[in-house]
Amino acid sequence: MSTHLVIAVDGPSGSGKSSVSRAAARALGVGYLDTGAMYRAVTWWCLEQGVDLADRQAVEQATRELPLEMGTDPAHPSVLVGGREIEHEIRTTRVSEVVSQVATNTAVRPILQRLQRELIEQIAGSTGGVVAEGRDITTVVAPDADVRVLLTASVDARLRRRSTELHGEADRAAMEATRDQIVRRDADDSTVSQFTRAADGVVLLDTSDLDFAESVEALLAVVRRTAPDKVPA
Repeated sequence: MSTHLVIAVDGPSGSGKSSVSRAAARALGVGYLDTGAMYRAVTWWCLEQGVDLADRQAVEQATRELPLEMGTDPAHPSVLVGGREIEHEIRTTRVSEVVSQVATNTAVRPILQRLQRELIEQIAGSTGGVVAEGRDITTVVAPDADVRVLLTASVDARLRRRSTELHGEADRAAMEATRDQIVRRDADDSTVSQFTRAADGVVLLDTSDLDFAESVEALLAVVRRTAPDKVPA
């Protein structure tokens, strides 16, 4: 895809792919792209504009018209629509509960996938490399990436992590409150993208028993082993 280092990371909800990918990008001194945030941005935009998410053609048109800007600094990633920062808004329950309706819209996905390919090339060219993460980056968006990783974890590990992130604790009540966002969304999204099994050439990285620092180092080890000539000095 690029003369620069391109790292593609896929994974299910709560696997740690976003935080681990950001940390790896910072360690490597390259850019970062959160493709899931792009689907969330479309969802937020549709809700704000009163677009019925069940109207697939209307959502497709809204996606084409979306004035989206992605901030790609891994230390301070941002999402702007029409110049407005919406990073916080797209992480709310309001968006999380319905984002799968956009993510599974097969008219929307090619639009965003094309934009993601363009952004990967732009970011890699301007920063010397990019870590792009999402659901189908290793197989559809960037199948020729230098490094392709499926970062996963057990359901219990993912529930604990997301519960701690959202509720500040991971007791059983908090985990059950989070289950729908994890299990149901993965089931919905798996109808249009494959992120539960590593495709040929994709490295499976299970972080169930790793803490955050160990997960980051495990990803960096894969990068160094797979693309040693492109790792920034």
